[in-house]
Amino acid sequence: MEREGRAVGAASGELVTIGEFARLSRLSAKALRRYDELGLLRPALVDPVNGYRYYDPAQVEGARLVAWLRRIGMPLSRIGRIVALDAGAAAVEIRAYWARVEAETAARRDLAMYLVDHLSAEGRAMSRIPGNTGNTDGTGSTGNAGGTGNAGGTGRTGSSGGAEGMGSRGGRGSSGSGVPGGPGVLGGPMEVPLAIRCAALTDTGAVRTANQDAAFAGPRLLAVADGFGEGGAEASAAAIEALKPAAWGGGDGALSAADLLNALEDTADSASRAVRDAVAPCADPDGSGTTLTAMLWTGSRLGLVHIGDSRAYLLRGGELFRITHDHSLVQSMIDDGSLSREEAASHPGPALLLKALVGDARSAPVAVACRPDVRLQEVLAGDRYLLCSDGLSAVVDEAELRAAVIAAETPEEAVRRLVGLAHEAGGPDNVACVVADVVVAAEEEQPRGR
Repeated sequence: MEREGRAVGAASGELVTIGEFARLSRLSAKALRRYDELGLLRPALVDPVNGYRYYDPAQVEGARLVAWLRRIGMPLSRIGRIVALDAGAAAVEIRAYWARVEAETAARRDLAMYLVDHLSAEGRAMSRIPGNTGNTDGTGSTGNAGGTGNAGGTGRTGSSGGAEGMGSRGGRGSSGSGVPGGPGVLGGPMEVPLAIRCAALTDTGAVRTANQDAAFAGPRLLAVADGFGEGGAEASAAAIEALKPAAWGGGDGALSAADLLNALEDTADSASRAVRDAVAPCADPDGSGTTLTAMLWTGSRLGLVHIGDSRAYLLRGGELFRITHDHSLVQSMIDDGSLSREEAASHPGPALLLKALVGDARSAPVAVACRPDVRLQEVLAGDRYLLCSDGLSAVVDEAELRAAVIAAETPEEAVRRLVGLAHEAGGPDNVACVVADVVVAAEEEQPRGR
């Protein structure tokens, strides 16, 4: 008798059958049963005798949200977290998810453009071998191996708001960015042997009581890492240790472009594992992690590994270019036009990272644990590189950074100047910075001014 009463209630419009609810929500009955099993969308009533599911029409909006989130490719585990949030918090999570998707798509695009350039260059080399009758791809494309990669890759860096002087340096081209040595620019073996002269410095700052930043500068590796959470100091140190030459095989011989990309992928995986191992003993390992921005030097090429909101800059020809893209929610809002750079500087929200190396992604203060971006960077004698944590870049504007990096005679002087600027701005966070000069190898032992 009780079961009949429930069925009448469903038929009268108070509750609807799973078939009718599927029509209203545009989800299949099979999907609704699956979401019930996963706890994403529980029916209002399940008949204890025959197991029929009945739904309240008020559940339609939540069901449609699940359907829409599935349509954009969101994993069910993440949907489960989002549907439990209020509307405002859910919107923040969805924005963070989609920014991560776009960042990963851009990274894959950069790699695809590298492959196009690399294989095109190989094809042209083969066509010049006597007796090879393969397609030469036309004489017009012979000198344009790097152009495709720039068009596909550096637009992201341009949209991130690099130095104002970017547009005046040789034009922006089709990518909308004047950043030199961007994705796809491979930087072949140097005719003149080059070397790296560098310095690193970290500082606790004026407010924090502990330093979770780490920095390293050596002839084969430049790196900064900004740890967060209980195990932040261990995470940042472990990430850099995993990239040291003994770990990635850096030696005296120059690696080919393809070999260096493989080495970068391997070391990125090593850094991720090292961070997980380092924070595992913590009481809250899933809330600890680090950013990482590093450059690996083989003697002829420079490889970039980047994840999070630490940054790398290039000083070339008097212009300062940012060559990394922040993996942060605020940066994604700048990219989609919902925030201007000026508004972002005073954005009241938390510094939510979209990508970082973490112990576990379940409740870390980042949207997801992701693989770092990897790519190759063109190098020229006379280049000066700056790598820094947001303890510097968030409080000192790029005009001041440029002035300090230009004015310093040596990398050692430069890192001292930069840490001093962070202190003058209040020193609210830990600071880590590395400055490196690309020099002709014969000059390496000689003092060098700028």
